[in-house]
Amino acid sequence: MCGRFNVIDSPQVRLLVDVLGIELGALRFSADVAPGAQISIVRQTASGRALVDALWWLMLDPATLKPNYQYASFNSRSDKLDSKQALAFKPYRESRCIIPASAFVEGLGDRKTYHKIELVDQAIAFGGLCKHYLNERTGESVFSASIITLGPLTQWESIHPKSMPLMLPAQDKALIDDWLDPEFRDVSRFQSLLIPRVSAPQRITPIGRPSKWDPKGDPWILSASDADLGQSD
Repeated sequence: MCGRFNVIDSPQVRLLVDVLGIELGALRFSADVAPGAQISIVRQTASGRALVDALWWLMLDPATLKPNYQYASFNSRSDKLDSKQALAFKPYRESRCIIPASAFVEGLGDRKTYHKIELVDQAIAFGGLCKHYLNERTGESVFSASIITLGPLTQWESIHPKSMPLMLPAQDKALIDDWLDPEFRDVSRFQSLLIPRVSAPQRITPIGRPSKWDPKGDPWILSASDADLGQSD
C-alpha cells in the first residue's frame, strides 16, 4: 500500500502540472501527507481540468463528511476494481483522477524498515479514484479520493512485498485524456496499467520514521530495464 506521500514545489512538479494542463496555484504542497488528510487531485470538470481539494480516504461518513475509519479506503486494490460489490467499482468507471506527488513511503511490514520512493527526474502522477459527497441537510460538498494499488513486484520484495501504487505515464496524452474523461467507460483500455512494473527509474532511499522522512542510508536506483529482467511472466 501507499500510506504516505509528499508534494514539494519543484521543477519536476511544475512540469507535471504543465503537462497535465492545469494551474499550479491551487496545488496543495506538503512535506508529509498521511491518510485522511486533504490533498489535491486532478479531475475533469464541465469547464475543463482542475485541481480540486479532496480527503485522502475514499469512504466518508455521509452525515459528517469525515473519513469512515472503520474501513481503510485510502488505497483501492486493482484486483477489486471489477467487483460490483467493491467501493471502487463505480468510481473506476466514472470518476478517475490523478494525484500529483513528489515521493511516497513504503514499509516492509516489520514496523522498522521503510523506504522513500521517487521517480528519477520526474514527479509522480498517481492513478486515483474519487467520489463526491453531498450532505443534503447542510449543503456541504466534499470530494474523497484513493490511490489504486497493484499486485506484488519481485524487485520490491525488500521494500513492500505485497503491492505498489499505480503511477501513470503523464506524457501519454491520449491515455491521460481517457483516464480523466468521466464519459470514458471502456476500462479495458487501462488493463495494461494494472500490471505491476517499474516503467520509469525509481530512486529508493532507506528512511527512519515514515512521518519524518529521515534518510538512514544511501539511495539506489531501480531502473526499468533491471525490473524487466527480473519480472516473471
